[in-house]
Amino acid sequence: MANFAKSHVPHFTIDVYQNEYLPRDAQEVNAIVTVTATGSGGLPVPAVPADGPRAAVVVMVDCSGSMEYPPAKMHNARRATEAAVDTLTDGVAFAVVAGTHRAAEIYPGDGRLAIADGTTRAAAKEALRGLHASGGTAIGTWLRLAERLFRTTPAPIRHGILLTDGRNEHEEPEKLREALDACAGRFTCDARGVGTDWEVEEVTAIASALLGTADIVAEPDGLARDFTAMMEAALGKEIADVSLRLWTPQGSSVQFVKQVAPAVEDLTGRRTESPPRSGDYPTGSWGDESRDYHVCVRVPAAGVGHEMLAARVALVVREPADPAGPPATTLGQGLIRAVWTDDLQAATAINPQVAHYTGQAELAAAIKDGLERRRDGDEPGATARLGRAVQLAHGSGNDATAKLLAKVVDVEDAAAGTVRLKARVAEADEMTLETRSTKTVRVKRQPSEDE
Repeated sequence: MANFAKSHVPHFTIDVYQNEYLPRDAQEVNAIVTVTATGSGGLPVPAVPADGPRAAVVVMVDCSGSMEYPPAKMHNARRATEAAVDTLTDGVAFAVVAGTHRAAEIYPGDGRLAIADGTTRAAAKEALRGLHASGGTAIGTWLRLAERLFRTTPAPIRHGILLTDGRNEHEEPEKLREALDACAGRFTCDARGVGTDWEVEEVTAIASALLGTADIVAEPDGLARDFTAMMEAALGKEIADVSLRLWTPQGSSVQFVKQVAPAVEDLTGRRTESPPRSGDYPTGSWGDESRDYHVCVRVPAAGVGHEMLAARVALVVREPADPAGPPATTLGQGLIRAVWTDDLQAATAINPQVAHYTGQAELAAAIKDGLERRRDGDEPGATARLGRAVQLAHGSGNDATAKLLAKVVDVEDAAAGTVRLKARVAEADEMTLETRSTKTVRVKRQPSEDE
């Protein structure tokens, strides 16, 4: 029996939202696929599981020399890691890694993971007193040590928490890329940047590659709260290694697959083939939650009145290779259809969910482009792109992003996207906007006729 069957597996449902009607000879089919997991139970992990721990967590703390400037950073990093350790439930495997230009095991050591209980939590917090700042930053080495530690446990839920305050200056960019490639699929990882001296692109790339979250903690005294929330979220996962599987018929092909809620993440390039005519896109670990995916399929052109199944969507969980059994277990299914019509009104109607998330993806791109243009000194281009971002945020009800944009531009008319660049912008505000630019809001619920 696979590991996932031994815990409280959520119940999955798949809902497909699309306008299935296409005009004559049209070939592009778009759909929003909503995956919802409920009923995982959320029960505490047994103190001594008979078949090994259900979950494992490795906390990677930046201990480079810059963490002492100001001293509050290192102090709060210790406090945050203590808070994360306190959040561990009995039976969870865990370790703490100190990261500089190399990686060191702080607790428990000897290339292994400890099993959380009152004694090991106390010992880990005592070991954290030895954390001190010195040396450089080589994040790839931290990740590779975490991956080696995860290899020692049978836990199906494997999650990393990584904190950095600076740029990855002591290893070549390709070394970090190689480390991320080696760790992808081995564990998920949330990444946090503290202060304002780190690179947004580096931190978000780590979270993206390892299917975690990225964020800024501008003030060090916010670390403990953030670490606790990340640990609680990690321990709320009940099933790992879940993939979205797309089957397409002969002559059809997948153009792209993007997660669009709760954040925009392009999964297209992560496809692994699952013959016949199927491909798997990784989604990571799940607890009780809901996510939305935008799927675009290219189908052969057809005449009016023709109908076809454009794609079959399934959520699957991988099992160890078993020649005598199925390669994966299906958790839920949905269908994407195509119907060709000469009814112009039906064929040109845009599904509200598809329209909404197309706008949210454009919003993220507009922010990224606008901030890059602002840094390059292209004021007209930055104004136009950030104005478009304000317009999209306003129209979609993305109030959180709208508030972040208002710290970078003065908004004169949100609906029209008329803005002026602020003369002075706090670096933390700009980094927060860039880091959180991919966070989206769900499509607004339309009231029924009875309401």
